[in-house]
Amino acid sequence: MDQKIFIATGDIGPNRAHSEEMFAGVKDTLKSADLVFGQLEPCLASTGSPAAQPRLPMRCRPENAKVIADAGYDVISFATNHCMDWGRPAFSQTLSLIRENGMQPVGAGENLEEARKPVISVLDDGTRIGILAYCSILPQDYWATAERPGANPLRGVTAYVPKEHDQPETPVRMFSFPHPDDLDNMLADIGALRPSVDILAVSFHWGIHFIPAVVAYYQKYAARFAIDAGADIIIGHHEHILKPIEVYKGKVIVYGMANFALEGPERFFEGKGDLRDSASHQDIAALNPDMAEKKRTMPEDSYKSMAIKVYIKGKKIEKTVFLPVMLDYDTNIPRFVKADEPEFAEILQYMNDITLDQKMKPCFTPEGDEVRIG
Repeated sequence: MDQKIFIATGDIGPNRAHSEEMFAGVKDTLKSADLVFGQLEPCLASTGSPAAQPRLPMRCRPENAKVIADAGYDVISFATNHCMDWGRPAFSQTLSLIRENGMQPVGAGENLEEARKPVISVLDDGTRIGILAYCSILPQDYWATAERPGANPLRGVTAYVPKEHDQPETPVRMFSFPHPDDLDNMLADIGALRPSVDILAVSFHWGIHFIPAVVAYYQKYAARFAIDAGADIIIGHHEHILKPIEVYKGKVIVYGMANFALEGPERFFEGKGDLRDSASHQDIAALNPDMAEKKRTMPEDSYKSMAIKVYIKGKKIEKTVFLPVMLDYDTNIPRFVKADEPEFAEILQYMNDITLDQKMKPCFTPEGDEVRIG
């Protein structure tokens, strides 16, 4: 029986004169897969004006939709915290460009009903893969409603609990939980999709950016609820830095794949001076000493990345691996790392360390140029 391959990557957003060079080192691998999923971070548009909410409004040239399609992508999540950065016209243009270039958008729509719709891809052996996508990192009013376009929300609710209840203004502990309405919608979506597909993947744009290792409480709740409801794999991104991977009830939860083919933030700040001098960037830089001390626009850890590769046989997941990826420090261009390169061992050790840090059990076994999970 033929083996099929599903590959998922983290954030993409090429925005340069020759954007195809962003995928030069990874294109062959992507195009060898039967299905490729990616998370689009910025809008793809030539219209709109910057919204008031974002620190850094992000928009790429519309012709980059073709570049992304040519790199091998089939399904694109637009459930991003930048989806409404340039207003409704740019949002709608992005979805149109994804479709016009032969890809299927998921996780965003002209209203909540559309944003909640899954993508179902049928492989040539008849395997039906269903994908749902959600965003937890949402500026005010970036989420879709019955009357408003936006991303499919899985918001987090944060509680601040004093360590000493009788002592005003003393330290607190923070806890977070999935928004009850959004959680109910997600569980309903999974329940409705499950009978129609062989494999069900759930994508989350979520998490705590730039801070190593840390996984928020709401992420663990959402991921495990999703698997209990019928999901086969959880694909996480947004944090711009690798996060732990755990195996729950035999199913893989990827908390954060980091950037894949995403420009540095300075490319979206062109013509406005040095991004590193802006007050909004300095707030972000304070989260990671590497940015603050070295005046980087991204910490060194952001150049370690991965793609998730799922082997499918008999219409079921046979095994899941990650492919170590390094981004070039000067160009942000990704490349897959071979087992005999020192970066392979560095990324594997990094994944072991951050997974242990979060009191999860590392389940990583090198197999050639891949690392088996579980």
